[in-house]
Amino acid sequence: QVQLVESGGGSVQPGGSLRLSCAASGRIISINRMGWSRQAPGKERELVAAITSYGTTNYIDSVKGRFTISIDNAKNTVYLRMNSLKPEDTAVYYCNGVLLTTKYVEVWGQGTLVTVST
Repeated sequence: QVQLVESGGGSVQPGGSLRLSCAASGRIISINRMGWSRQAPGKERELVAAITSYGTTNYIDSVKGRFTISIDNAKNTVYLRMNSLKPEDTAVYYCNGVLLTTKYVEVWGQGTLVTVST
């Protein structure tokens, strides 16, 4: 069974930084793409950043220049480096991946909370 496990969330003051990690485990042949989404209280989940196994990235406008997504294909792990954090970045962050096992499957992690406040 394939699963994603996130780590690295926590509380930070505005202007601070955090790095989220998401490790995929199980019978994985390869990664097609992975990404990070977030859901703030009372809001819909939104895709924040995504990356393909080749390293092609995309971001929502509100995090461009502050967040960086990267992937380590050898470790089946994706990272989200978050700098210059703002209170509006507060949310539960979810890792998501499209992985090749016996077929392509889409998997979600359990989520990790990021809180930005004074």
